[in-house]
Amino acid sequence: MSAAPAGWYPQGDGSTRYWDGGQWVGMPQAAWPQDGAGPAAHPYGGGPTAYGQQPYAQPPYGAQPYGQPPYGQPGYPPSYAVGPVAPKNPGLSLLASFFIPGLGTMINGEVGKGVLILLLYFVSWPLVLVLIGIPMILGVWIWGMVDAYTGAQNWNRRYGIWS
Repeated sequence: MSAAPAGWYPQGDGSTRYWDGGQWVGMPQAAWPQDGAGPAAHPYGGGPTAYGQQPYAQPPYGAQPYGQPPYGQPGYPPSYAVGPVAPKNPGLSLLASFFIPGLGTMINGEVGKGVLILLLYFVSWPLVLVLIGIPMILGVWIWGMVDAYTGAQNWNRRYGIWS
């Protein structure tokens, strides 16, 4: 079964509702006036979707359906949309991982990877007694700093922020 693409879909009562590709978002809204003739062609070549409906055409930029709050206001679908993304500072992440390996990675939002780096660092200390721990400590420490720096840069690039 293929998932239907994100878009506004007609409901049985003449209203529309927004499907984000995984779940219904928000409450049903009044239908678009220009859609009185029925749903538009499917964006991927026509035919019914997995749910037996076709999405309406996307509205013109800035247009709102009746009763729909403006973009960015509470209640605007998708409900999980938040404001601007704060940039990550690669230098701060590197400095944090210099003192505590894995902390910079955790600051960047990759908590699981950061905890793994920190645990490997702690595990390598007892291994110093059999000499394998010395290169392991250095390797994990350097890996933590490099990962923190590049992770912050990748975060920024993902959201269109060049650092």
